[in-house]
Amino acid sequence: MTDPLQNDSSSSDSRSTEPLPARQRPLTRVEVADVAVRLFHERGYEATSATEIAEAAGVSRSTFFRQFGSKDDVIFADHDELLEQIVRHFELPHADPWLAVCEAATMVFERFRERLEVGRIRDLVVRATPVLRDRETVMVIRYERMFASYLRSSLPMVPALAAIRFAAAVTATHNYELRRLIRSTAAGARAADLPAELADELAGVRLMFRPDGRPPAGTADPGLDLLVAVFPASMDPGDVARAVEERLRAATSAPDA
Repeated sequence: MTDPLQNDSSSSDSRSTEPLPARQRPLTRVEVADVAVRLFHERGYEATSATEIAEAAGVSRSTFFRQFGSKDDVIFADHDELLEQIVRHFELPHADPWLAVCEAATMVFERFRERLEVGRIRDLVVRATPVLRDRETVMVIRYERMFASYLRSSLPMVPALAAIRFAAAVTATHNYELRRLIRSTAAGARAADLPAELADELAGVRLMFRPDGRPPAGTADPGLDLLVAVFPASMDPGDVARAVEERLRAATSAPDA
């Protein structure tokens, strides 16, 4: 006669070796945040509780609060990961710190482009919720400060205000292009062209600021390309020519600042 206990044990062992179904796999922090974003969109931000988010995501309430400090933090989970990624990016050696900041902004853009559907839902929720709009403003400031802090530590000879202005311009340019991407429609904006457009605009920011005080490589200093001279009409033409020549020679032979 078969021992029923032994039979139950073997059955239990067999079940324990089977892989968990996909629905039983614990969700990552960002996946929990995605569940929350969809609930906010469906039910409204104020009407959705942390307990409801935890239940929908299949995690305990305590786990939810270990992952997120509050309900307000859930919707910006992507940004938390991106900021950590940017820290690692800035820890690498970069020949051009100004370019490294533009690359960091591009990393953020590409992350949201990869997750465009969730990004569009989140944008609707944030725009409809004043407290989240305020939090988003704070998040933008965090990026700006991180960019400026990196530049100031990497290029201590550059004036602090130049680094701050550059960081603000890069962030504003990125946010403008990201909003265009998120709020575009299939028939409307050229979403596929926006990554290249962002790259062009960031290059324009670098050219506009010229933060190192020198012209871009391979270009002449426009200050040396134009000479305006004013002389009395009665002055001898030969004297004018000699004066212009002396001025041009002095300008071309002047040492770099």
